[in-house]
Amino acid sequence: MDDTGGDKHFMEDSSSTVTPVLRISQLDAFELDRALEQLVWSQFTQCFQHFKPGHLTPFEPELKALLQLLLWRFTIYSQNATVGQSLLHIRYKNDLSQAARYQPMSRQQKLWFALCTVGERWLQERSHSLFLRLPADSAFPRVRRALALLGGFAKVASLLNFLVFLQRGRLPTLTERCLGIRAVFSRPQRARELGFEHVNRELLWHGFAQFLIFLCPLVNTRRLKASVGTVFPPLGGLKAGDVSRAARCRECALCGEWPTLPHTIGCSHVFCYYCIKSSSIADVSLACPQCGTGVQTVEPVRVQIEMNNFHAR
Repeated sequence: MDDTGGDKHFMEDSSSTVTPVLRISQLDAFELDRALEQLVWSQFTQCFQHFKPGHLTPFEPELKALLQLLLWRFTIYSQNATVGQSLLHIRYKNDLSQAARYQPMSRQQKLWFALCTVGERWLQERSHSLFLRLPADSAFPRVRRALALLGGFAKVASLLNFLVFLQRGRLPTLTERCLGIRAVFSRPQRARELGFEHVNRELLWHGFAQFLIFLCPLVNTRRLKASVGTVFPPLGGLKAGDVSRAARCRECALCGEWPTLPHTIGCSHVFCYYCIKSSSIADVSLACPQCGTGVQTVEPVRVQIEMNNFHAR
């Protein structure tokens, strides 16, 4: 068998029997189309409100239908694919044709596609205001109930069609099934070998980062620092000047400043009242950052007079 001829036949056919279009690709194309329509509509409304504020609401369904028709003209009518399908290298194929090669949508299928998509959305948005202005004694309420009943049947049929699509992977919308069109690849799809090492690495680091984010708030850094300080004391030991400062209550063990309303927790170190009180309320397992002694009772320092005399000097 000639490999060149086989590739050429696959290029011309672009059939999905060899490489079926994934369900997620077909659904992603619909999501891209919705996002494009919302973006175009938001930009249009901003421009329109800038020139004529307050004149958009009465004609909103008609303007939406006009924009959708413009999109249909330059996508489905000219390229047999929506914008989302073009981005994913997908296009519509005339499934009613028995030809072996790719057959684009017929002109009738394109027109019916516009009627079933753009016309249906316009009718859903405009039907309420249309029937609301008509007199109640006319025959139009019956037509409205009939349309509502027909819309209910269409929703049920769309749900059943979607369930069939999930099973078979073809024709996700009721419009495609009724018109006989289906999505195929516009380019030949070849088997690709993908390495997932980088994906596994990213997942591993992401899981490790999430674990650290969960673990870090549970770690008592002050107690850990105090424990490390008791096990590994500073080089050279405690200087005599430091002992005298601690004895005379000149330094808060938390903030390192002159202690305001000095208090102690049972060890030889001194704390500001606000520092030790706020820290003990925020952390019930608070310990002295210098020696690791846990907070038992917060009491004022008894050498207050000696501190005042030193401050007076």
